[in-house]
Amino acid sequence: MRVGKFSGAVGIFAHLTPELEEKICARLGLQAAAVSSQVIQRDRHAHYLATLAVIASTLDKIATEIRHLQRTEVREAEEFFSEKQKGSSAMPHKRNPVTLEQISGLARVVRSNAQAGFENVALWHERDISHSSVERVILPDSTTLTDYLLTKTANIIDTMFVYPERMLANLESTRGLIFSGQLLLDLVEHGVSREDAYRSVQAHAMRAWKEGLNFHDLVLADKEITGRVPRKQIEYAFDLQRQLKNVDKIFARVFSSKKTSRAPRKADASSSPRAKRASRTKTSK
Repeated sequence: MRVGKFSGAVGIFAHLTPELEEKICARLGLQAAAVSSQVIQRDRHAHYLATLAVIASTLDKIATEIRHLQRTEVREAEEFFSEKQKGSSAMPHKRNPVTLEQISGLARVVRSNAQAGFENVALWHERDISHSSVERVILPDSTTLTDYLLTKTANIIDTMFVYPERMLANLESTRGLIFSGQLLLDLVEHGVSREDAYRSVQAHAMRAWKEGLNFHDLVLADKEITGRVPRKQIEYAFDLQRQLKNVDKIFARVFSSKKTSRAPRKADASSSPRAKRASRTKTSK
């Protein structure tokens, strides 16, 4: 993004030289644009606005997740709510996620501005002025809004209420059904075909749904399952900590200062298509 141009009214250096452009840009801490018209090509601006839109969308995703967790029937987490704060002028009991809703709403504006940036890429001839009025709105708005959304989201994370007991209660409300996938895999590991294992586990799961029974108890009452899988292994299939064993590693990966992704290998200059063509030319000579 740090580029500049002094290539003249149509970008052909009619009155200045490319060398002078490079010197001026370097003095300003910029790189000279490889190609320009009367202006810097607007695909750069569109890319910048798209990046802001992606950031805003990620913050929207976080806000939407917490808003869902704040629903009355879920209530596993919620944004900070003071004792004297009002959630609704008509319904005193409400604890509306006002800031989270604001984040989701303003993220739509940033995304819309990115679309306007794409519309600015195609300009007439060396440059018409149709983009100027748009950029005077979308560039300051998008940068200011993205900064605002980042600040608001960080504050939400720092001050939000979290209710672990509700999380556990919601998990327990499934009566063990959340472990059906693990049980399926364990049955397969003990020699049951996947088709038979799936059919058996699904039958017990559907009965638990329809009759309000405990899935764990239904599994233990099935002699075909207990005859193939030891009781200890069945209990392990219903162990919540087994599912959470790698959570700390995930957090370490996210917040580690070291990059976890492997850096791409640098291409060998001798293996490039241009180098190969040059080699063939020398050989033919």
